[in-house]
Amino acid sequence: MNHILRFSIGLERMGIGMRKRLLATHAQTPASVAMGDAMTLLERVVSAPPKNTWTKDEISSIYNTPLMELTYAAATLHRKHHPHNTVQTCTLLSIKTGGCTEDCSYCAQSSRYSTGLTATKLSTLETVMTAAREAKANGSTRFCMGAAWRDMSGRTRGLERIKDMVREVRGLGMEVCVTLGMLDSKAAEELKDAGLTAYNHNLDTSREFYPKVITTRGFDERLRTIENVRNAGISVCTGGILGLGETAVDHVSFLHTLSTLPEHPESVPINALVPIKGTPLGENKKVPFDSFLRVVATARILMPGSIVRLAAGRINLTEEQQVLAFFAGANAVFTGERMLTTECSGFEADRRLFEKWGLANMKAFRGEEEGGAKRIAEVEKSGKIGEIIERV
Repeated sequence: MNHILRFSIGLERMGIGMRKRLLATHAQTPASVAMGDAMTLLERVVSAPPKNTWTKDEISSIYNTPLMELTYAAATLHRKHHPHNTVQTCTLLSIKTGGCTEDCSYCAQSSRYSTGLTATKLSTLETVMTAAREAKANGSTRFCMGAAWRDMSGRTRGLERIKDMVREVRGLGMEVCVTLGMLDSKAAEELKDAGLTAYNHNLDTSREFYPKVITTRGFDERLRTIENVRNAGISVCTGGILGLGETAVDHVSFLHTLSTLPEHPESVPINALVPIKGTPLGENKKVPFDSFLRVVATARILMPGSIVRLAAGRINLTEEQQVLAFFAGANAVFTGERMLTTECSGFEADRRLFEKWGLANMKAFRGEEEGGAKRIAEVEKSGKIGEIIERV
């Protein structure tokens, strides 16, 4: 791995030289001074230990850095904390579709909107295992199951069935993630005992913009679920959706909340809204790629030990856009035919993508025996590139 380390150090030196040349060619206008300040901050961040005491001003400065410089800095930091060409592959299965009582403005599964979606009951164990085996056969190392529920309150029987699913999928040698709505501490502990690897509960957007998207579940309720998951020893998977109508200021605020949690999330999924006809956001325009890339790169810089996951909407990115996102620090994808209710990049398409661009599949359970949060903390403290990769 020494050649990779030497290459990374070389990239850092190149970046410092590039910054000096850029600043030397610009008059000291307010804009160039601001750019210089941002570049100085990036240089400090790349060489400093990770932290969860970020200010919004710091994050705004990083986020608004010229995009080429931001992407370079993110790539440099990514190489310090992760094998630069490994990507975690995860397959997502909807185990209970539709009929949700929430009013999330983007979601086809809300019972409040007419989207043509047919509600289903909880899937059988046999159905889940068939999908999990297919996912593993196609290279996925994490299997995620989603149920369209507001919360797990009073769902004792459903929780028992899901715990069986978790145990059986874990028995395949796969990491297991679920997203079931709000979760109390007792249910979180039960899922942990069943072998659950990670629990997904997205913040969706900034605290300030959140009430314009959802009114039936408060922002702080989401944070409480994340706290319950973390306290149970389950890896936290939480991120957001871009393209809801938010602004760059909301991106900064959203990233501030994530990066100042007591522990950085193990996984940070970045979704690009896939507009669904019949929902209030069904006519929204797709988020511009430069905004998407800024969020990915800034997330990598703020949370260097976390997995940054390209989630819903990846299918609408070009191959080159996906690769640029990987370069900027994204290192996980959902793969398979579908997400929960939208299309996903298929197994074969991703296999070709990985082969063409020299990407490798991240191994399952990398250090999980020490606990997800502890592993991230140790990786961040060391600042070293991770373990040997497993080729696809």
